[in-house]
Amino acid sequence: MKRMKFYFFCLMAMFTFTRAFAEDTINIAAIYSLTGEAAESNVPSLHGVRFGVEDVNRQGGVLGKKINLLTFDNLSSPIGSAIAAEKAAEADVVCIIGASWSTHSLAVARVAQARRIPMISNISTHPDVTKIGDHIFRVCFTDDFQGGVMARFARQDMNAATAVVFTNLTSDYSLKLSEIFRKNFEQSGGRILLELEYKSKQKRFDEQIIRAKNAGADVLFLSGYDESGFIIRQAQDAGISSVPLGGDGWSIQGFFSKGGSELRRGYHCTHWSEFADSEISRSFVKKYKHFDKLNASTVLGYDAVMVLADAIRRAGSADRAKIREALANTRSFEGVTGTITFDANGDPVKSAVIMEIRNGTPRYFKTLKP
Repeated sequence: MKRMKFYFFCLMAMFTFTRAFAEDTINIAAIYSLTGEAAESNVPSLHGVRFGVEDVNRQGGVLGKKINLLTFDNLSSPIGSAIAAEKAAEADVVCIIGASWSTHSLAVARVAQARRIPMISNISTHPDVTKIGDHIFRVCFTDDFQGGVMARFARQDMNAATAVVFTNLTSDYSLKLSEIFRKNFEQSGGRILLELEYKSKQKRFDEQIIRAKNAGADVLFLSGYDESGFIIRQAQDAGISSVPLGGDGWSIQGFFSKGGSELRRGYHCTHWSEFADSEISRSFVKKYKHFDKLNASTVLGYDAVMVLADAIRRAGSADRAKIREALANTRSFEGVTGTITFDANGDPVKSAVIMEIRNGTPRYFKTLKP
């Protein structure tokens, strides 16, 4: 009998502790690729989200409560992303942060909108992500913007008259970015000589490289993620002299490990540089400079958490509907990556940073405003 009473006491104590913990925390979800082909590129985003949660909690949390971060693996697939979003909804989170790849975020956003859960993507740039509904936001610029920026940079800064475009047919991000670059490059008087297609898991590009070399364009526009490193390495080995250009998909470490570290000269668009001239950015760099994977994805993940915490404070509640309304009314929030004001679509209007890569080493080149 005494043993039964002891077990009952332990069970009640555990129940009381769990209930107290639940009442003193606010659950949010992070949905990223922890396994599969996108895992390496998603790591920096998740680190940034964790940094943000740690900082908010270190400062006392929000509304007197700590943020409890629940992490869900999207298995590097749209289906896995949708399932992860459903799990997050069942866990009663007040907001979803993520995903990274636009293909994944599109799947998460459909579930979040249907479940009326606010969602903030840190680095999914496909224009359609926030068009899914009024619960979807992002803290990064869109492909409409960066595709136009890179076309303008190619024409005005590099005096490029011709381009060859490499497009990943299995990536919504790559398809849209190539489309926007092509449209803007041609409208400004440039000529697209070829658009060469490939698929995500491809590692050899012999046929595409031969065609690109024969075209002899001024620039190669590579609209993919880290697989662009493979293309660059093989293009240089084949003696192609066209200058490679890319989008923010080059910002991840995987790009350099797959060939970007051998790039003699190239340029890409991104969201932030450690050389950004703002006090909040300098403070962030000083605090996290020791972290070897610090990049734009990391900082945007951090900003996503900070924007959410600010919205919860302004809402004065952990109610999803009130948080969504507060997010929609975000104006002039000072983030590490710049000032964030959401437009009617849930998109911020921000500048773009152009990074130059010389002999495998990236460095700040210039900032281009909208």
